[in-house]
Amino acid sequence: MKRTIVIIAALVLLAIPRNADAQKHRSYVIGFYNLENLFDTYHDEGKNDYEYLPDGANEWTEEKYAKKLRNMARVIADMKKDNGAWHAVLGVSEVENRHVLEDLVSEPAIAEANYQIVHYDGPDRRGVDCALFYRPEVFKYITSESIPFTFEPSRIDWSAWTDEEKDAFRTRDILMVRGTIDGEMFAFFVCHLPSRLGGKGADLRPRGAEIAYMRAMELQEEFPGIKIVVMGDMNDNPTDVSMTDYLRGKEFISDVTDQDFFNPFLSMLKAGYSSLYYRGAGNIFDIVMVNKALADAEDDTFEIQPILKKKFYGRIFSKPYMTNQSGQYKGTPFRTFSNGAFVNGYSDHYPTYIVIKK
Repeated sequence: MKRTIVIIAALVLLAIPRNADAQKHRSYVIGFYNLENLFDTYHDEGKNDYEYLPDGANEWTEEKYAKKLRNMARVIADMKKDNGAWHAVLGVSEVENRHVLEDLVSEPAIAEANYQIVHYDGPDRRGVDCALFYRPEVFKYITSESIPFTFEPSRIDWSAWTDEEKDAFRTRDILMVRGTIDGEMFAFFVCHLPSRLGGKGADLRPRGAEIAYMRAMELQEEFPGIKIVVMGDMNDNPTDVSMTDYLRGKEFISDVTDQDFFNPFLSMLKAGYSSLYYRGAGNIFDIVMVNKALADAEDDTFEIQPILKKKFYGRIFSKPYMTNQSGQYKGTPFRTFSNGAFVNGYSDHYPTYIVIKK
């Protein structure tokens, strides 16, 4: 009898720490994925989306659109399998409108995640925007804003640009979403900075980074201790001036001050990792960085975690089916189109993510 009581007491004591530990040590995945031209088959008024119509250059049919949705959902679902949990927050880019986002989150492979959507129609001439998926069980949405690209105020000298050129320029807005996770305040920025096509954007990408940085610093002033994540397709590497100077991305957490961000993909780029290939060279344009409050967190609050080889704080997710296995583009992301032909691929970018833990 005495032995039975001791065993029962021991079991009770063992049960309590497990429960408490489950409450205290929660971890969540936060990531970004460029979905590479997720267009529906209908024309959006005022947008240059004609190549993604049934009679357009890409002969974009409902059948192809359905395959694209399934492929994007497969990647998101496989990330869940690898991590054992759905992304709590997933930023996306190159999406045409809310319709394609609703279609994607309804795909059978990911419908159980119950993703909610934050999206604004932006000024991009092709009609592609940034958006955010979040799980309402984890992230409690408070507010959001679509931050437009402006030329002032800026440290950059725009004297070479005429007023007409500035007025005519259009690019994606930056999405900011603020809310809480387990009672802690978070702000997520989703960016798709100006393209490198035609050699453009040398000053435009730093300006986009500057806009995100200035708004992030305002939020830190308004909400002391807020945890900030800036993610997106930056069209620049972690070593480029837009990321190191204008977004003040640091390679090491020990170097991060309240005015800086920790960029875990800087070390990964130096180690030879790539999230896409541009002009034949591997790059990491798909970046997720965090402010000091999340990089070097106070005790018992969320903090970024090493997740790859217990060394790197970011991950670039790829599977063989997401990668060209032969031919001219062997070893690069298997994209939707190749040389103008639909090849039923995925994206020209691999998704990237971080893990935070309390």
